[in-house]
Amino acid sequence: MSTRQLVVLGTASQVPTRTRNHNGHVLLWDELGILFDPGEGTQRQLTHAGLPVSRIDHVCITHAHGDHCLGLPGVLQRRALDGLSAPVTVHHPRPAADTIARLRDATPYEATAPVVLRGVELASTAPLDLGPVTLRAAPLEHGEPAVGWRIDEPDGWRADPELLAAARVPGPLRRELLREGRVEVDGRMVRREEVAVPRPGQSMAFVMDTRDCDGARELAAGVDLLVIEATFLDDQRALAEEVGHLTATQAARIGAECGARRVVLTHFSQRYPDLTEHLAQARAAAPGLDIHVAADLDRVDVPPRR
Repeated sequence: MSTRQLVVLGTASQVPTRTRNHNGHVLLWDELGILFDPGEGTQRQLTHAGLPVSRIDHVCITHAHGDHCLGLPGVLQRRALDGLSAPVTVHHPRPAADTIARLRDATPYEATAPVVLRGVELASTAPLDLGPVTLRAAPLEHGEPAVGWRIDEPDGWRADPELLAAARVPGPLRRELLREGRVEVDGRMVRREEVAVPRPGQSMAFVMDTRDCDGARELAAGVDLLVIEATFLDDQRALAEEVGHLTATQAARIGAECGARRVVLTHFSQRYPDLTEHLAQARAAAPGLDIHVAADLDRVDVPPRR
């Protein structure tokens, strides 16, 4: 069975706590693994989560603040220690290129596989083909140049068994029909739209360290799973605006107004040992929205297909 799931490695913001590791999230998308914003302790959290570094194919970094990238050297060196030969690509904002390059080479080690550094512009980018999904970035508003990330699966088709049977399409030809759009059966042409209905692809967005802005909403539009920072509560909204962060209320409203199906709140200030009020304020701002207040090592499924 395929797995499409978010694994939460850490939910702290600038300062980790006894119960919250620095930021870090892994998206498992069938055989593809994408690590977002590996803060300090990511290698250890992967062990706690039961995820080998071999599951990481891509790393996406939103910006160069330490709580979002200081775990990168450990992850890359662990890959080398394990003798992995598959390349890994590190995607990051282009202004952070020097910092990311220094992190890749932070200490001497014998690299066993290529580490590709890919900088993106501080603007909405064209999708990059990662195989089963595309990856694109959009600008966020923070003190450091930042982008958010979005994963999209191409739309597909869902076959109707009764229509397939009525059209007498044999089993061996059914996958070809969905893939190619038409097949010949007993001298007649059967077209995909006659026996199948469109199936929207699934999607995920990662919005971290930002004010409410156009880029955040662009990324969140219609996604199945939105992972979004909720650093502060409403009583600190002025501070959040000043330093480029969101409150739980703002994060929930972005999710609801942009049509996200499931919203994961994360990246919490150390001033909040209890997150009960984060959930209360988020639910008050977006009644009926599927909201999950993340804890370290949580696993959150991508919602089933529509």
